Amino acid sequence: MHSPADHPLLDSHEAAVLRSVVEFAREVIAPGAAERDSIEKGQVDWETVRAGQQIGLLRMAMPRDLGGLGLSQLAVALVLEELAVADPGMALVFGATGLFQTPILLSGNARLQERYLPAFLGDEPVLACNAVAEQLNGTDLVLPQHAPFAQNMTSAKLSGDTYLLNGTKRYITNAPVATYATVLANLNGSPGSTGLTCFVVDLEQDGVTRGEIHDKVGYRTAPAGELVFTDARVPVENVIGDEYGGWDLNAAVGNVTRVTCASVSTGIARHSLERAMAWCGERKQGGKMLYEHQMSARKLADMAARVSASRALYLDAAVKADNVIPTPAYEPAVAKLVADRAAIDNADAAMALIGAQAFQRGDGMDRVLRDAYGPRIYEGTPEALALVITGELFDVSETR
Repeated sequence: MHSPADHPLLDSHEAAVLRSVVEFAREVIAPGAAERDSIEKGQVDWETVRAGQQIGLLRMAMPRDLGGLGLSQLAVALVLEELAVADPGMALVFGATGLFQTPILLSGNARLQERYLPAFLGDEPVLACNAVAEQLNGTDLVLPQHAPFAQNMTSAKLSGDTYLLNGTKRYITNAPVATYATVLANLNGSPGSTGLTCFVVDLEQDGVTRGEIHDKVGYRTAPAGELVFTDARVPVENVIGDEYGGWDLNAAVGNVTRVTCASVSTGIARHSLERAMAWCGERKQGGKMLYEHQMSARKLADMAARVSASRALYLDAAVKADNVIPTPAYEPAVAKLVADRAAIDNADAAMALIGAQAFQRGDGMDRVLRDAYGPRIYEGTPEALALVITGELFDVSETR
């Protein structure tokens, strides 16, 4: 079966990290997945997060000279697949913190890197988030051609040497427990979201409150909720990039993040395959093991093919993310589109193969099925991804 540390493009350091992650996912994360699924909303399993911090999961992509693991996008994606096999919600907790770091790293802003990245190097874990989504604005913050139609956007108004942020971000992973956020806000006077600008925000300051905590169907391991800004003051030097640079930055971050989202979906699909294989390898019907029956064999073969195809696509996209500037839009979007569907289809197939046992609350497949529907929402729904993909196919600029 798949061994992530064997990928030929990983260096020896990355291979060693991957081996430690495989053990951590199997021995630490997986045993607590069912218990975390019942955790009180808005809470996080700090004990497991702390253990993950000890092996570097909150600083995966940070350069080694800044104290991070310095993993390539390829290695980060392989790490998140392994975490997602054990518990995709926990993959999201670590991944969302990395998503906060991504714009800071992409910007090359040494001052912001020196100010905010050391927080993720200590013994005690610090979580963070990336605040983009809003109640009325989904694709209006993903597709630039929708920008004029955004409604009631979180706004930023320059006041001396600070910006005043006002508005509400919603559906934000890690929001109830995060210390920092990268926040996309619209500059006052710009229609819709045409003035999108990215800010680094300390969430433990006046003017920032935690709003509604979301009671999600799946990914319950990863808390999510609202961030409410009321004249929250952000220094001008906390702008990432430039004013009005939010669209380009968001596109760059999205193209990178879709790679890792696809790897999480692949992990969910693989978990379902492994559960189905275990069942079909020990269960007999009609005097034969289930996997020896043609109908079961076909389901298992399709499940395996979906995992292999999803992995091949996200690995190809990851290699491009590591080697092509800017990161292409097409490959990450295709990888996510295919992997998101694979997660759902494999969870459904596993439910069918395992049957009545999988329909019991104590079995755990209900959690996998619920988790499988999460990935197709964040970082672009299938419909939003289709617009990106067809735009690339027809060579239509996303900025039109």
